[in-house]
Amino acid sequence: MSQRAKTVIYSLVIVLISTRAYAEITAEQVREAIERGVAYLEREQNDNGSWQDPPGYPGGVTALCTLALLNCGVASDDPHVQSALNYLRKLEPTVTYATALQTMVFAAAEPKSNLPLIRRNAQWLAANQKDGAMLGAWGYPQADGDNSNSQFALLALHEAERVGVEINDRVWKRALVYWRDCQNPNGSWGYKRKTPGSGSMTCAGIAAMVIASDRLNKGDARADGDQVTCCGEHQDNSPVERGLNWLGNSFSVNSNPGGPAAQGWLLYYLYGLERAGRLTNRRLIGEHDWYREGAEVLITSELHNDLSGYWKGTGHAENDPHIATSLALLFLAKGRRPVLCAKLKHGADDDWNHHRSDLSNLTGYVESRWGRDLTWQIIDAAAATTDDLLEAPVIYISGSQRPRFSAEHVERLRAYVNRGGFILAEACCEGDEFEAGFKALAKRMFPEPEYQLHDLPFDHPAYTADERVDVEAFPIAKPLRGIDVGCRTSVIYIPHELRLSCFWELARLGRERKLTPKVQAQVAAARSLGINILAYATNREVKYKLGNENKPLAAGESSGAYQRAVLRVAKGKHSGGWNSAPGALLNLLQVTAEQTGMRVDIEQNELDISSPALMDYQILFLHGRNAFQLSDEDRQQLKTYVERGGVLMADAVCGSAAFAKAFRREMQAIFGRPPEPIPPVHPLFTSKFGGFDLKRVHRRDTQRRGDDGPIKASVEEVEPELEGIAFDDRYGVIFSPWDISCALERHESIECPGYIREDAAKIGLNVVLYALEQ
Repeated sequence: MSQRAKTVIYSLVIVLISTRAYAEITAEQVREAIERGVAYLEREQNDNGSWQDPPGYPGGVTALCTLALLNCGVASDDPHVQSALNYLRKLEPTVTYATALQTMVFAAAEPKSNLPLIRRNAQWLAANQKDGAMLGAWGYPQADGDNSNSQFALLALHEAERVGVEINDRVWKRALVYWRDCQNPNGSWGYKRKTPGSGSMTCAGIAAMVIASDRLNKGDARADGDQVTCCGEHQDNSPVERGLNWLGNSFSVNSNPGGPAAQGWLLYYLYGLERAGRLTNRRLIGEHDWYREGAEVLITSELHNDLSGYWKGTGHAENDPHIATSLALLFLAKGRRPVLCAKLKHGADDDWNHHRSDLSNLTGYVESRWGRDLTWQIIDAAAATTDDLLEAPVIYISGSQRPRFSAEHVERLRAYVNRGGFILAEACCEGDEFEAGFKALAKRMFPEPEYQLHDLPFDHPAYTADERVDVEAFPIAKPLRGIDVGCRTSVIYIPHELRLSCFWELARLGRERKLTPKVQAQVAAARSLGINILAYATNREVKYKLGNENKPLAAGESSGAYQRAVLRVAKGKHSGGWNSAPGALLNLLQVTAEQTGMRVDIEQNELDISSPALMDYQILFLHGRNAFQLSDEDRQQLKTYVERGGVLMADAVCGSAAFAKAFRREMQAIFGRPPEPIPPVHPLFTSKFGGFDLKRVHRRDTQRRGDDGPIKASVEEVEPELEGIAFDDRYGVIFSPWDISCALERHESIECPGYIREDAAKIGLNVVLYALEQ
């Protein structure tokens, strides 16, 4: 067994040992609950587009229900949404809650056409900000300010500014002073200044501080004319951290934390908890996975009428199922947004986070380009398991000082990459310490000589995967560096000379207008390079939270014939990249064991094809991504192996045309005929042997837009395509010209045409089970 294969197996063992047991709630359960909740709200809508609003709050409940539908993915041109919009457009601003919710709906649905109404509402909210003793707050127009009204006003102004309505800094400054002044010494916030803290109001305070501070923060990077300064001095963020500490220490998803005055308002609190977690990019609050725990309560508790799809709480307002259902849906839908990237907290100080808004701004840009809601997270390296890391498709490691990781942390990072993760690292400030430290870290993670940090050529798709980079505005003075693991580059290092995070820090929506044309062009080019790296790393395929990549595939009925068998598969060596995806076969064997209960020899038995030991194996696995030619001895042994009943299973790694051409030529030379398409109705594609019904599968096809343009990749539902050579009534050679190995290895790439991960595993298992029947 090769050293690389041993390392793959060792990493898998480490992963299995470190796996954390999570609650049973699944992404599918969440999706179904959301669908039923949406259907309930749609059934309850009145003919005029409204839902029943309480007296004195015209449009309030209607806007809340509409906001829930929009965040659950109901399109803005859907008849239910259009009817609600037509109703809401007729209402004048009169009260804070309704006006704020109405504004958020307009911004979420049709911001361009609704811009005059959004601006009108924003001006009304600004004009109704309190003066005097409650300076900076909002309240009911006829009463003093309070923290509940105040948070909704800020949320509305936040969304208004995001779609292009400029809000006077005076509004943000007054709000920031107000929220600072009414925080309790223990870090919590109450309904009003000097009142006991509660979970719902502390979530409101955290969100308000994040929003107002972001609007006034000068940023960790600054532009003075055409001169850009990076890694600036951080402004005080202690109120948010104190609030999060209180929330973590008092955490609950079964009740609204706090004293007697906080009792009730559970759903209102959970809606606030989602906002606090998302705006601070925390997957964990304290030691709690707030979304997973909250989703489990919402879906399994007595609050949820699973049959009818609605939620109903207790006490004022939440006993209205329209309000309760909307709040529950907002938590479930917004909180499950796919994680694009996670910033790794490492070290004892803040060196990991010099540019605190870099990922936030870049994620916002990716959202606008890919047309879907996304989020990013902070993960603490000291506490994160490999499964925690795998919640994010990309882990971002940044700093200026030498990064220091324990041996256990290095093992987890290696296991993360082996299981399909991607590491993006950047030296974000001047100096060579981080670069030297990251090189050392890379060698600890990947000590094998074939895993070397190397310059990525400028035709690598990481430079161009999504859009063209304006190299005149942003000359790439030093190339990106990377480590190729299996089928793709799985680690990319950004040298400090590029200053990408610095320009991402400057790239907040609305801030560009304050930059000179030269700096704006640099920011745009840096964003383009950032989205290209993320597109390459993720294939533009990011998944909702709670997805479990290691769940069983839910195969068809197993025949049970293999319980006492031991599956042994050999991997054939050749000159065309015989080990291009070293983890593919191991993962296929693992899937086979899980799905069938079969005993599997997990040793990667790597053989010269001419070896007499080949005859001891039921299946010979052959893959590669380059042209190759077999020796006469190889050809003769392979012919004897297949004719005696062995099965040759092969695929073109990354859909390599060169390998496919060479493989077909070799089969012609050995058997006197090339492989031909296997009919899609063949039993191999059915569950006859205990596998899957594969009438339709999902396959990625790719093409580049021009010589150096972005890569266009689409996933289509198609019939599976395999080729084979039949001997009497059995196929002794089975070949996929489309990639299976990279997907099995979980390193499929946007540039690789082939089957998606789940379908590659199903096809592989069907081939194995078919081969064992022959």
